[in-house]
Amino acid sequence: MQLQEELARYGYRQELARKLRFRDLVAYGLVYMVPIAPMAIFGSVYAGSGGMVALAYAVGVVALVFTAFSYAQMVKAFPMSGSVYNYAGRGVSPPVGFLAGWVILLDYVLVPGLLYLVASVAMHATVPAVPVWLWLLGFVVVNTIVNSVGIRMTAMVTRVMLVGELIVLAIFLVVAGWVLATGKGRFSWEAFYNSETFTWSLVAGAVSIAVLSFLGFDGISMLAEEAKGGSRQVGRAMAAVLVLAGVLFIAQTWLAAMLVPDSGTLLAQGDPDGTAFYDAAAVAGGGWLATLCAVATAIAWGLPNSMVAQVATSRLLYAMARDRQLPGFLAKVSIRRSVPINATLLTGVVSVVLGLYMATRADGITLLSSLINFGAMVAFLVLHVSVVVHHLIRRRSGNWWAHLFMPSLGFAVLAFVVVNANIAAQRLGLAWLALGVVVLAGLYLSGRRPVLSGFAPAQVPARDVERV
Repeated sequence: MQLQEELARYGYRQELARKLRFRDLVAYGLVYMVPIAPMAIFGSVYAGSGGMVALAYAVGVVALVFTAFSYAQMVKAFPMSGSVYNYAGRGVSPPVGFLAGWVILLDYVLVPGLLYLVASVAMHATVPAVPVWLWLLGFVVVNTIVNSVGIRMTAMVTRVMLVGELIVLAIFLVVAGWVLATGKGRFSWEAFYNSETFTWSLVAGAVSIAVLSFLGFDGISMLAEEAKGGSRQVGRAMAAVLVLAGVLFIAQTWLAAMLVPDSGTLLAQGDPDGTAFYDAAAVAGGGWLATLCAVATAIAWGLPNSMVAQVATSRLLYAMARDRQLPGFLAKVSIRRSVPINATLLTGVVSVVLGLYMATRADGITLLSSLINFGAMVAFLVLHVSVVVHHLIRRRSGNWWAHLFMPSLGFAVLAFVVVNANIAAQRLGLAWLALGVVVLAGLYLSGRRPVLSGFAPAQVPARDVERV
């Protein structure tokens, strides 16, 4: 009842089913991040970091720990779906929230399409008789059906898939660790630091690529209206997922870096075929281990990862639609299933169209990855600003550590990464942001300026915000 009252004070009804426990949220976050995600982009991060791939992931963890802390502060203040869209809109102002939601759409709307495309290309390479478009369509149909049944079904399926991913990762870690321990590989700390290639700008550029593996922990905030324990449970789950996934990312990339068969060629030419990790796995255990890792990565991206990405995307569309900042049909919730059914179906359709189009482009995967990473990092920057504005300036909080020091550090680290990101990503991301400004201006001209239900920050005492 208390959780329903929290929504009511902002003018919303409890329409989504509160069925998710802490372990469900952790499983959701881990599946979204994919414990074996670095396998797919290992070569790109390795080449971009001058071989210091484990350092890139370690810096990524540190950078996003601050972001997770800021998420925890804002989800306690505003315990509802919508993530950065709601936090910036209510913490700063509705127009800022609209632009934050617009920017993060680059992440949430494009992510499922990217995941489906990567998985379909990989499965086509494994089973050439089945074309890419058929793999893609099959993944989308399965995930859309599961997500339309209800959030509990999604949680159950993703837990099973997560176990499978962890088993594959454990096999790789054991085999690779044994090979190195018995002297068949070259033990080295160069994946963490190489004096010959190290520069902070180089590492930051690699982190901007590695961020793709971390995207997903923030998606837990989209489930604030479906978590049994409310905002505190969501904040704990985000922190737990980030730390667990970070440790797994660092471990597997460090071992793989020591087993790369031809590091010189990889550094000079990059990894256009995306097989660098599987080549390292072959060195450790032979062709069977390379195939196991490749197929597991493809299935993980095509089913559980894209499944939870579709959930997060549909909740963002639902949150913006019920505030009349997107078409109203996206706010429709299935009475029987308690899921935003139209938003879920639209996400599936967009994923199919986007995936099929990008499959025709040689740079499709790279282009999507760059846009997604840029959108996510800019949204995270807005999140940190929202913490300071809402808590320190508007509420006059005396907690300088939580509401100034931590978000400021997070902002500084991410800003450095964004500045050193891919130039094409910067240009396309800024172009998308500019388009958002045009759309916002159009809303004002049409008399539909962004307004959030229950938005009246001056009327809510600081002590009430802290109690949520």
